[in-house]
Amino acid sequence: MAKNPQTEIVKNTVPVRNTMDWGKIYQDLESYALVNQKKLTIIIGSILGVILLFLAYIFLYQKPKEVDAKNQIFKAEQYYAEDSLDKALKGDGNNIGFESVESKFSGTEPGNLAHYYLGSIYLRKGEFQKAIDQLSDYNAKDDLTGSLSLGMIGDAYSELNNFDKSLEYYHKAESFKPNNFTSPMFLMKEGLVLEKLNKNSEALEVYNRIKKDFNESSQAREIDKYIARVNQKI
Repeated sequence: MAKNPQTEIVKNTVPVRNTMDWGKIYQDLESYALVNQKKLTIIIGSILGVILLFLAYIFLYQKPKEVDAKNQIFKAEQYYAEDSLDKALKGDGNNIGFESVESKFSGTEPGNLAHYYLGSIYLRKGEFQKAIDQLSDYNAKDDLTGSLSLGMIGDAYSELNNFDKSLEYYHKAESFKPNNFTSPMFLMKEGLVLEKLNKNSEALEVYNRIKKDFNESSQAREIDKYIARVNQKI
């Protein structure tokens, strides 16, 4: 009778024995703990101390600071919405403006948001390098302001006649979480700068992309005249 190969393998397999002496291991650990009790106490105490300091920083300093910052930025946002840019920037004597929010509440979400508002205001006031500096420091928390902040940096560089940089930032803006609002808007600006630089073939590619990929946007409704204009130059 033929032998079953699988049966032979099972029969000839030697079980692996657990050779670890757990009793001795625990005994050694206990001996180490007794000998180094003072050192371990210091280490554990230090770790607990760091954790307590961190929690104290969060709950006794950072969170109250965050709440205070939100209260302080509120009036500046109102002035911004009303187009009272100077009051939004500097405050009104009773309420602080974005400049003070940014400096006093660094590290908070309102302090971060102040960079965005400051960049927008400086851009509108013609202080283009200041706008670039503030917008570059803004850490976007949402898709819309993320794209708009990059696009505004592009606008500032364009006003400074640094068209290579403006193209770089318009491209970043239109490709930042693509959508039907900001993407075609900054593609259009990109195309116009390319035309200004006589890079008409590249401008045509950008305009055709608006027509193809964002055909429901407001920019797409007039894109044919830009395509026709560039085609005459090529």
